[in-house]
Amino acid sequence: MKKLIFIRHGRAEEPAPEISDFERSLTNKGKSISKLMARKLREKEINPGIIITSPAFRALETAIIFAREFSIDPEIIIMDNNLYYKMSFRYLTEILSLISNDNEIVTFFGHNPSFSEIADILCKQGCDYMPKSGIVCISLNIKGWTEIKQHQGKIEYYLKPENLL
Repeated sequence: MKKLIFIRHGRAEEPAPEISDFERSLTNKGKSISKLMARKLREKEINPGIIITSPAFRALETAIIFAREFSIDPEIIIMDNNLYYKMSFRYLTEILSLISNDNEIVTFFGHNPSFSEIADILCKQGCDYMPKSGIVCISLNIKGWTEIKQHQGKIEYYLKPENLL
């Protein structure tokens, strides 16, 4: 049994001409909600497994908040440019093919619409649109990461900030 956890970055600054989309930071509210969601995830998981994030600043900030909640050194977070530029189901399978089968959980931090679309493709029952700071955990009845296919996953839990505040 393998698990994929998708976490959408927290609320970020509004776009502004003087700062690129890639450099946008979390707002104070985005940081506080991300901390709350990290605590909620810790109630569900002992360890988030391998952490892979988009290098966009708001996603990286969110990943660091979660890593700290789990007492994980942020230095071991893996950044992957493609989570920002071209995330898709196809690319997900490419990333996972590089992960050792000894790892049972992989946690991704990134963006919509790709995270919502991938979660929807993975799950038999489909998956709703992910809100900012939303967390969806999908279990897969597979032994190896290269066995992943569309519509074979099951949502274990779906944590939305509006349901927890």
